[in-house]
Amino acid sequence: MASVDIKTQAGKKAGTTELVDSVFGVEPNIPVMHQVVTAQLAARRAGTHSTKTRAEVRGGGAKPWRQKGTGRARAGSSRMPNWRGGGIAHGPKPRDYSQKTPKKMVKLALRSALSDRASDGNVIVVESWSFESPKTKNAIAALSAVGAEGKILVVLGDGDATAWKSFRNLTNVHCLHVGELNTYDVLNNDVVVFTAATLPTGAEASKADDEDAVAAPAASDEEE
Repeated sequence: MASVDIKTQAGKKAGTTELVDSVFGVEPNIPVMHQVVTAQLAARRAGTHSTKTRAEVRGGGAKPWRQKGTGRARAGSSRMPNWRGGGIAHGPKPRDYSQKTPKKMVKLALRSALSDRASDGNVIVVESWSFESPKTKNAIAALSAVGAEGKILVVLGDGDATAWKSFRNLTNVHCLHVGELNTYDVLNNDVVVFTAATLPTGAEASKADDEDAVAAPAASDEEE
């Protein structure tokens, strides 16, 4: 297991902690991360785009001119797609862009992203955030003290409301509740800053592995 220093808000070393291999030490699976991020971005799309077909455009009920004898091409409606002001052929209609992604794939993608950041030394652990009042100036000083630079993802817990308000005005900082930690936000930022309380311990991963181990023999018995 790799270890990382736990820093105080002032940047001083308060101790060390280990980054569990099941979360921060896996081999990054790039295809899985790509698929999960694609699904995340697709789910964000509103899908409310809509165009009118020739049946939905107002007007066009009367035949523009008679079928024969004018020398012009025959036309049955002034709302045909090839006419100005006509309907749209094969245009976009409201739809749901969300994709179904297996839970195991989502978890593997997140572990891969965290492992990639950890391998580059871009995972920082802070003992806790202790802002007396919401001040952006104090937030800038704290991030500088702990060595966070570039685009920063700050992972907060339930009791970090003051810290949330302190960080939210910084354009290079994205705050996220630990329960909303996801692959896209980890990959979209250079540095991930956890508190000691929000640092993933790998307990959920080991629990899922144990459940799979219990379920596997049952499946083999049925096959026999």
